[in-house]
Amino acid sequence: MNGANEREEKLTLELLNAIDQRSDLSQRNLAQHMGIALGLTNSYLKRCARKGLVKISEAPANRYLYYLTPKGFAEKARLTGHYLANSLTFYRQAGESCSAIFELCKKNNMERILLCGVSELSEIALIRAMDAKISITGVYDPESSFDQLLSKPVWADFASVDDFDVCFLTDLNSPYEFYKSLISEIGKDRILIPDVLGITDVSEKIR
Repeated sequence: MNGANEREEKLTLELLNAIDQRSDLSQRNLAQHMGIALGLTNSYLKRCARKGLVKISEAPANRYLYYLTPKGFAEKARLTGHYLANSLTFYRQAGESCSAIFELCKKNNMERILLCGVSELSEIALIRAMDAKISITGVYDPESSFDQLLSKPVWADFASVDDFDVCFLTDLNSPYEFYKSLISEIGKDRILIPDVLGITDVSEKIR
């Protein structure tokens, strides 16, 4: 990826993150948050709207509200995974996220965890699980050609996975789409999402 494309993706991710956190930001606020000119911010907003990533609604007093669309949530998750996987901070942030997930599992007596997605994140999760004395049943990934990952079985068919208490989302390629497919299989209550993926509660925020 060249420098121009990398900068464009980074600014797009910052814009989507800002809108996800607060829909009533003005374009001037967004420009300050992104560190770019107001005109360029307007251009990015229009581009994201044309791509179907952002919905723009009028509000009183000549103001506008910005919302992420389902496509916008998917792109935000993709860019987050892509950016983190190629950054020096990824392993530290991923390790901290995994440790937080495992602490939550211990507190709630979730003893059998299924990782969902073969990736650098699933490898980190497997290593952190050994330190935390957490039982990982295996990894589910319908797109993977692996039979094993760090001595754990990898299943391409969800019906074939061993019994588990909770799913831990570890996909980095299309985490938002993977999350939606898991919801259709088991419902969101049995899915744990690490902070490092940048996926919020889509059931509450999709409009």
